Amino acid sequence: MVTTSATRTGLEVRLDELRRSFGGVPALDGLSLTLGQGELVALLGPSGCGKTTALRIVAGLDEPDSGRVVVDGDDVTTLPASKRDMGMVFQAYSLFPHMTAQQNVEFGLKLRGQDGGQRRTRSIEMLELVGLSDQKDKFASQMSGGQQQRVALARALAIEPSVLLLDEPLSALDAKVRAQLRDEIRRVQLEVGTTTLFVTHDQEEALAIADRVGVMNRGRLEQLDAPEVLYSRPASAFVAGFVGLMNRVPTTVTGGTADVLGSRVGTLDGSIAEGQGDALVRPEQLTVAAAPGATSTVVHLSFLGSYSRITIRQAGGVELLAQVPAATVSDLTVGTAVTVSLLARTVLVASSDA
Repeated sequence: MVTTSATRTGLEVRLDELRRSFGGVPALDGLSLTLGQGELVALLGPSGCGKTTALRIVAGLDEPDSGRVVVDGDDVTTLPASKRDMGMVFQAYSLFPHMTAQQNVEFGLKLRGQDGGQRRTRSIEMLELVGLSDQKDKFASQMSGGQQQRVALARALAIEPSVLLLDEPLSALDAKVRAQLRDEIRRVQLEVGTTTLFVTHDQEEALAIADRVGVMNRGRLEQLDAPEVLYSRPASAFVAGFVGLMNRVPTTVTGGTADVLGSRVGTLDGSIAEGQGDALVRPEQLTVAAAPGATSTVVHLSFLGSYSRITIRQAGGVELLAQVPAATVSDLTVGTAVTVSLLARTVLVASSDA
């Protein structure tokens, strides 16, 4: 996650008990969420979880069945989108094809009555901010997808919105450009200080740039935390399984502790209180060592540069995925008998059917 010491100037945005249904099916089921001044919050979740519905309600493009949207203490729930002073960047670039990059950036300023000199100055400032001042005279058809999305970001920021809304703005780009523009969006957001709501289905995007990440499931917010907390201390089996890779290791909880791969460890909040369940263990929380005669064996090994991913089949057929420094497993091959140990001191234990 990127950090900065810059003073943040954005406004607080509060979503209070938002509910919205379509055809009797809940899209939002009492969503409450507060974005602090200048904060970037990412909403993450599978298709249909309600994240885009939440963003559209904040933008004024949709109305909740109940609940409120409050910006800087003012209830804006019934205000039309044109009165909310918010900038939006969509998955589709939505540039005007008959306008140059500079003219696209100037468009919102023109609607607000700024004179030509002010518009030109502001548009050049914004294009410089996103690294495209040398492309100002090009049309959309003359620019790459990444460049077009930068222009769309510059256009959204040119009007100096109180809130910036990003609706999966990178999903149409290839992986390399997506990573570059992701970091650029964060840099610009920190420099400008605008409170930002970022909707994505890509967990890497969310974890990489957000101050906090909210994981949504069936219209509800399962967990809202800093990326490192969300990853290392998931509040539910859904969050644990959705964010990152996860092993499910059968275990039994007794007195707040669980026996996992031969280690007795504590259980995290949200774990079952007693009885049989599955310990949720990240691949990097495991160590693997060759052990002739052991009952676990390597069934697949992938070298990925500085680390390797190893699939191990235990007695009984349970498979585990370990991610370890490549140098520590140079002696392993498919078929090698191994022991698997747990590094973590605490785990989340879910019911086996969760």
